[in-house]
Amino acid sequence: MKEQTKFFAAMYLRLSRDDSIKAEQGDHGASKAESNSIGSQRELIRSFLNGQEDMELYDSYVDDGFSGSNFNRPEFKRMMEDIEAGRVNCVVVKDLSRFGRDYIEVGRYLEKIFPVLGVRFIALTDHYDSLSADMGERQIVLPVKNFINDSYCRDISTKVKSQLAVKRKSGECLSPFAVYGYRKSAEDRNKLVVDEYAAEIVRSIFRWKIEGMAVSAIAKRLNELHILSPSEYKRFLGLNYRGGFAGGSGSQWGSSSVKRILTDEVYLGHLLQGKTEKINYKVKKSIGKPREEWVRVENTHEAVISESDFETVQNLLKTDGRISPESRSVSPFMGLLFCGDCGEQMIRRTVKYKGSSRVYYICSTKNRCERCSRHSIEENVLKELVGTAVRRYANDFLAQQKLFELAREKETNMEAVAGCQRELARLKQEQDKYYGLCAGLYEDLAQNVVTKEEFERLHREFQRKAEEVSRAQEQQQGLIKKMLQDGVASAGRLAKFRDSLKLDEIDRHTLTSLVKRIDVYEGRRIEIEFYFQDEYQIMQEYAASLSVQGSSRERGA
Repeated sequence: MKEQTKFFAAMYLRLSRDDSIKAEQGDHGASKAESNSIGSQRELIRSFLNGQEDMELYDSYVDDGFSGSNFNRPEFKRMMEDIEAGRVNCVVVKDLSRFGRDYIEVGRYLEKIFPVLGVRFIALTDHYDSLSADMGERQIVLPVKNFINDSYCRDISTKVKSQLAVKRKSGECLSPFAVYGYRKSAEDRNKLVVDEYAAEIVRSIFRWKIEGMAVSAIAKRLNELHILSPSEYKRFLGLNYRGGFAGGSGSQWGSSSVKRILTDEVYLGHLLQGKTEKINYKVKKSIGKPREEWVRVENTHEAVISESDFETVQNLLKTDGRISPESRSVSPFMGLLFCGDCGEQMIRRTVKYKGSSRVYYICSTKNRCERCSRHSIEENVLKELVGTAVRRYANDFLAQQKLFELAREKETNMEAVAGCQRELARLKQEQDKYYGLCAGLYEDLAQNVVTKEEFERLHREFQRKAEEVSRAQEQQQGLIKKMLQDGVASAGRLAKFRDSLKLDEIDRHTLTSLVKRIDVYEGRRIEIEFYFQDEYQIMQEYAASLSVQGSSRERGA
């Protein structure tokens, strides 16, 4: 670089976001953070420039809260524009780490770009001046310091990732903003508490979906009611929110925002975090992670939606329906009715004849003139069949209530429930088989029926299968105990069964709460898949086990 008679210097100052936070926490305010970090850099450089007769300060460039792992910084870019325009020919920093921590990029600027542009570079505390630096400083000292700065940045990134992973697994909410329906606790910023106003909107969204409204129709109703969208609501609360889903000024509800709410497990009281990760510490871009790698922690905050309503909505979302254009009402069977042969949804058809009309459901595959039969069933007949089946199921379910509550009160009876499970008996039999095979191997080895290598291989395989069966047994027993201890037949769920017995005609809300799916076959035959069928089966088997125990005691007497 040619020697200059006059240098117009750029004072470049940088402080990373993490350092800014530490400074604020330590000194109770952003102004103090300025005086202790950026301010100290400024005073050091200003003092140096005042003692240089051949230098004149052109401007200061401050990137406060920006990482040194890349050069995508606003003030750095402005400085480079001034350099390229010929207004600046000298850059002064406190040290190399303030300029940047990317080993390759820092080297590119100092060894290629600045020399080509005729720019002198000075790092004060590193005692480096490109105008006077010798070959050793250029080729050895400078690269080593840059490499150390880069390594520091990589190590910090690794430590931060580890700390965040620990926080996620412990159930701390790391998102800067609470999801719609919640707010950050004033006492603990990593804990969610219910925002009653927004939570009521969320409950309405779930209720409307259960009543049969399409996602788009729900969004339309919210806009008609002039309810602020999630992004607008955050800004209304005074939060500096700039989410990726936010629209322009006055952004409205859309199908995507409604569906995100309807599918988010956060409303069950669970946290799902770690859905994305940065490519590396030098690149801000994030990529999505597979769902199995997300961090899911249950019961971290208060739920606003019941599990049964959430499950009902997830099933209904698979078959999002539309309001009947003739009646402007929702069919009670919308999203629940399927052809028993081809599995496609049944569609509603109205047949008008001589001033009267009848409503039928037919297979949608046949309606498209494809290979299936009509499976036609009249709506009134369907309502009668389903109503009868629901009441019968509810009666059977409620008949076991006293026995079920007894099991919940007496934990000693838990094992009786587990013992009457056919699956557990099968698993136990399979486990005994593998342990028997392991025992037989020792005798085969002693009689030279198998070699030592074959013995070890087979023994490992049999032992592995026996352990797998043992884990399956534990899961089965855990499921039974959880259902009993948590009160699967809780007051809320039992109330739905009781209500269904009182209704002359099963309404849509009761239907969607109890019925998961209805398959229609030719000849007006239907098969109904109910919710709580696992619980129902367990109660039946538990009742049978008590009956067997009672008979045994009578014989013993």
